[in-house]
Amino acid sequence: MNTAVSGPRTVQSRVVRTLSIAQVFSGLGSGSTLALGSILAVDLSGSEAWAGSVNTALTLGTAVSAIPLSQLAVARGRRVALATGLTAAIAGTAAMIAAVVTGLFVLLLAGAFLVGLASAVNLQARFAVTDLAEPARRGRDLSFVVWAITVGAVAGPNMVGPGAVLAGWLGLPAQAGPFVISAAGMVVGAVIVLQFLRPDPLLTRRALEGDAPQAGGGRSGSWRAGWRIVREHPTARAAVIAVAAAHAVMVAVMSMTPLHMQHQAGMGAGQPDTIALIGFTISLHIAGMYALSPLMGWLTDRLGAARIMLVGMGTLLGAMVLTGLLPQHMPAVTTGLILLGLGWSAATVAGSTLLVSALTPSQRVPAQGFSDATMSLAGAVGSAASGPVMGLINYPGVSAVAAVVVAAATVLLLRLRPVRR
Repeated sequence: MNTAVSGPRTVQSRVVRTLSIAQVFSGLGSGSTLALGSILAVDLSGSEAWAGSVNTALTLGTAVSAIPLSQLAVARGRRVALATGLTAAIAGTAAMIAAVVTGLFVLLLAGAFLVGLASAVNLQARFAVTDLAEPARRGRDLSFVVWAITVGAVAGPNMVGPGAVLAGWLGLPAQAGPFVISAAGMVVGAVIVLQFLRPDPLLTRRALEGDAPQAGGGRSGSWRAGWRIVREHPTARAAVIAVAAAHAVMVAVMSMTPLHMQHQAGMGAGQPDTIALIGFTISLHIAGMYALSPLMGWLTDRLGAARIMLVGMGTLLGAMVLTGLLPQHMPAVTTGLILLGLGWSAATVAGSTLLVSALTPSQRVPAQGFSDATMSLAGAVGSAASGPVMGLINYPGVSAVAAVVVAAATVLLLRLRPVRR
């Protein structure tokens, strides 16, 4: 291999460009699933108690695959790991299309689980772009790849109209159409990664530093190895806590918002106007998550990752106030969803940057896999709990529980004092 011959800046520029373009297409899958997941779950299961099950399966798929994908990256490089995850996610979209056609709820959950691997790929891509990044630009390079998801992720929930037309041409139910478009987007993303993520950023860094994979190969990317590294570094622990808490409350509140809006509209899930309104609101939320991530990255590099991480937690609390106290007012709920996305963006970009900065290069990939798995498991718990909580104490109750989680995480962050590092 001649990865060491290429200048790291030249390779890094290519990595940023390739991953950013790939993220545009791969983001289509999760956007459609998030917008229609709770509605399809209720339709196919026949019970609102299962409203959060699709998003739970999605986040569980992300959690379960995070560490295996990091092990694959350790053994074979980022290119193989990312392309493998996208291939599995393409199969997941096919399963979700089949579920809509057949009405099989179990198939819907299985498809959502596999689509979760696309989210795991998106998470790993933000770390892949830091493999060769200069320390002073880590936050910006990471955030730029996160920002690239905006196009696909925001477009995904709005694929209802074009998807319905496409579904008509293909003889499929209208709700299957967005997933056809998602599958096509992920195919394009996988091809881009396989063809253009050369040289591999992780393998290039190893070549430049004379580093080699640890003995035992994939075991260096295990859950236990990642936990041991994070446990020994208070700043890394703070980063993981912030990212996991932000993701848990974001998924919990976002998962129940479509169902809440459907109740407020007083219309059935099959009404096009209801689905279009829900898709538009979720698009604004996703725009809050990704569109301003370059600003979050710039602020992280200028003001410090720990400070921006705490700003993100405060923004999440503000979102909970709006959705919890003004649930009947759709403009307030929409604004709360935008703030929910912005808070998640700040906490995730800053927390991910802080994790990379706190560790040595040989520690980063195992810790990154552990962080992604923990983040996704927290999201799965949030999604699974949100349905029963909404059934017991309604939408404001979901916001109240989420606010308690954010407050507890903020207290832990202040005790770990990541600001002083």
